[in-house]
Amino acid sequence: MIATENTQAKYIHPLARFVTTEAIALCLNLQPEQIYKIDCWRYVIHVVGKGVSTFVSYADLPPILGVEPPTNKDFFRWRKRFAKHKKQAPQFWEAFYQQKLQQAASQTELDQWKQILQVIEQILPSDSVAALRTVFEETRSTIRSYRLPTPLISYNY
Repeated sequence: MIATENTQAKYIHPLARFVTTEAIALCLNLQPEQIYKIDCWRYVIHVVGKGVSTFVSYADLPPILGVEPPTNKDFFRWRKRFAKHKKQAPQFWEAFYQQKLQQAASQTELDQWKQILQVIEQILPSDSVAALRTVFEETRSTIRSYRLPTPLISYNY
């Protein structure tokens, strides 16, 4: 499920580009299938799911691939939100990125996730950074081991 935009709203939150069903599901300890509707409002995200109707802050969600990378203003918003947590990202970000690294289909995609992690490394707890590096290395070796061998026959026409 993709978040729906409020067409009547005149203001789109800058962090709305990071809204994904997977991230919200991890944030709320739900399965993605249990989320029925995600509405992006002016300042918060309204999530309706199985037995849940709640609001989520845009600043609770981690950056993703395929959209504009995080800016200094994004980091300001995250640090302001995480002030209660020693200015570090919530624990579910580690699980989110582990999942994304393990789901990477190619070395290129894996490298793109690594670039995002390098950018946000400063707001992640140090133990999360170490764990994500380990997952990255394991996934990289797995992707390399699944490469097809080069053919022994050469075709000269």
